[in-house]
Amino acid sequence: MDEIIERLENLQRLIESQGIYTKEVLNFNEACQYLELSQSHLYKLTSGGNIPHYKPNGKKLYFKRTELESWLLRNRNSTQEEIDRRAADYLIKKGRVKL
Repeated sequence: MDEIIERLENLQRLIESQGIYTKEVLNFNEACQYLELSQSHLYKLTSGGNIPHYKPNGKKLYFKRTELESWLLRNRNSTQEEIDRRAADYLIKKGRVKL
């Protein structure tokens, strides 16, 4: 019986966490969970204006999930192959390497 209750609790947690990935607007706690950040770190990011957020009544914080995704994907690092390709293109363009 305990095993069944434990499985049901696990399913409930899973269902609740899936809701975060389908909602368009997240509250502060949901954003912390979605971004896997502590509350203090997310507060620091919002107070510094480093992450997009909304305060409709001047108190509670809300976040648009698509904006959080864009924020997460900023500052992409190029692969070594991309860097090598750009270097080769640059040298060809400058006429330093002949094909």
